[in-house]
Amino acid sequence: MTIIDHESVDLPTPSGPMRTFISRPAAEGKYPGIVLFSEIFQVTGPIRRTAALLAGNGFIVAAPEIFHEFEPAGAALAYDSAGADRGNWCKTAKPLAAYDADARAVIDFLKSHPLCTGKLGSMGICIGGHLNFRCCMNPEILAGVSFYATDIHKLDAHPRVLGNGTTDDSLERARRGDIKGELLMIYGRQDPHVPFEGRNQVREALETSGSNYQWLEFNGAHAFMRDEGPRYNPALAQHCYALALELYKRKLGEGDLPAKPVASGETRH
Repeated sequence: MTIIDHESVDLPTPSGPMRTFISRPAAEGKYPGIVLFSEIFQVTGPIRRTAALLAGNGFIVAAPEIFHEFEPAGAALAYDSAGADRGNWCKTAKPLAAYDADARAVIDFLKSHPLCTGKLGSMGICIGGHLNFRCCMNPEILAGVSFYATDIHKLDAHPRVLGNGTTDDSLERARRGDIKGELLMIYGRQDPHVPFEGRNQVREALETSGSNYQWLEFNGAHAFMRDEGPRYNPALAQHCYALALELYKRKLGEGDLPAKPVASGETRH
């Protein structure tokens, strides 16, 4: 683990500026980059802590505000009914092309970042898991991790709603083999948002295309990774982060310089 720095940048997109939270190692050198897609609540405390965990393991992490068209820069929605309602409205109101353009903007930012090696991965949670799934269709993404990705499947009782409700082609593109990097899909078996039949649809698409993927299901509820609220499973979250870091280290490599000693105003003892 290493000391990390934080900053925010506003990236240009076709639908307006997108506030993006950056977490990176403080040590000099170059590091692989990771695009981190949030839940429908945007860049909350748990998402920032996930970014810090990844950065502390040697990655430059960029977490965009996925609803920047609808919410003021820096806004995070509350983990309550009102926040969920607002996030779900934003999710269905935003066109699919805008989601893809956002991903492209973050990829281009990381590729050109002076401290990035140019090797890129991605991660997403909930709706972010779906956005990660689509982000992995960009050839620059060598490794991607989706935690309980929602709305990829298509069932009558649970129609896909990403991108104005009717235009999502994630399953079809996965079947065509558009995902070129290695993908890790992690689900909770007690997640009502992604039922057994829906999970099977997603896995069938990856298997049909011959994608390079790993598929894991645990006894966990939706949002078992979120370190706030009653569904958090810290032991399971720790295990899943270790799996993600193994994938990133293997596919993206390491940073190129160790941390230097820094002066401190703390009392020596």
